[in-house]
Amino acid sequence: PLSLLRAGKDNPVLVELKNGETYNGILINCDVWMNLSVRDVVCTSRDGDRFWKIPECYIRGNNIKYIRVPDEVIDKVQEDPTKKERSEKFVGRGRGRGGPGPAGRGKEGGPMGGRGRGGPGPASGRGAGGGPG
Repeated sequence: PLSLLRAGKDNPVLVELKNGETYNGILINCDVWMNLSVRDVVCTSRDGDRFWKIPECYIRGNNIKYIRVPDEVIDKVQEDPTKKERSEKFVGRGRGRGGPGPAGRGKEGGPMGGRGRGGPGPASGRGAGGGPG
């Protein structure tokens, strides 16, 4: 999960890509798509016989097969109580769907009727075929 990666910033990571290459380095940053920025990287070819030292690289999240982080990072995330507090604080805050209350979009009982552009029906002179003017 992303909380694990966020907790792993400034820690060593090993990233294996779907093509078999591996990247060992220090995690700088990650985003919601699991794109990673890594520094002091050693890249290993898929067959393991070639190595490259790269000062910094960006790894696109959809190419990642797996990520390995130190056990200390995993322990730190398990002990972090803020996630539980945050989920309890926002219970019942969403808009939801249906239920009692004023009619929303597309509901027959609302002031605008059912789906469509709203307003009064064809009796108002807005019938089919008529345009402005």
